[in-house]
Amino acid sequence: MTDPVTITNLASAAARPALRSPEELKALAEQGAAELGWNAPARDIIAWVARNFELPTVTVACSMADAVLPALVADQLPGVDVLFLETGYHFKETYETRDEVAANLRVNVVDVLPETTVEQQDRLLGKDLFARDPAQCCALRKVQPLRRSLTGYEVWFTGVRRDEGPTRTNTPVVTWDEGFGLVKVNPMVDWTFDQLIEYSEDNILPVNPLLSQGYPSIGCQPCTRKVAPGEDPRAGRWAGSDKTECGLHT
Repeated sequence: MTDPVTITNLASAAARPALRSPEELKALAEQGAAELGWNAPARDIIAWVARNFELPTVTVACSMADAVLPALVADQLPGVDVLFLETGYHFKETYETRDEVAANLRVNVVDVLPETTVEQQDRLLGKDLFARDPAQCCALRKVQPLRRSLTGYEVWFTGVRRDEGPTRTNTPVVTWDEGFGLVKVNPMVDWTFDQLIEYSEDNILPVNPLLSQGYPSIGCQPCTRKVAPGEDPRAGRWAGSDKTECGLHT
């Protein structure tokens, strides 16, 4: 496989087919939710997407904590784009996992970049914005870049799971994502953390080593700490603040 592609706006990177209207996609999301229910198997959920959408209008968002979602989607949609939000603040292990995914799976890993580097942001807004205003930092380095990139797609897959914390317990399998303007699909929504690790081991998939070192939820290095036994899996994200989500899944 080739190295990850680096680009800030996928919609302008290659010719894209005409996308269906928001009304058509909303209706399709409702149809999928009714057809699949609350706990359909991941492969059935992905098969529904494969029947109703086609490349290159399908993408996967991946934090590179593991490679289960890209692997499952690539089984039915080989060559799918996998978007990695390259914030400039990731752990070394996260970058290494990204490179493993790009090298070993039948996917096209794409680094989605913010408009400014970390150094440029420091000059414009002051050093360590993540410590002073984590919401703005996430907006600039995650939410806005993803919004620009998703304009070329009709549907995106995410790895959100209901066991990750209270903010995610009611996550549906398929929904219309009003914020980003496309269909959102969560094939692994009813998986547990243990199932994720077991599947990775059984199928010899890349796994971020931080998962076994006390980091069940991995974000940017400055804003992620280890989680103590019995703590909420996302307790290590933005610890010491009331922030619980980066804005991608709210």
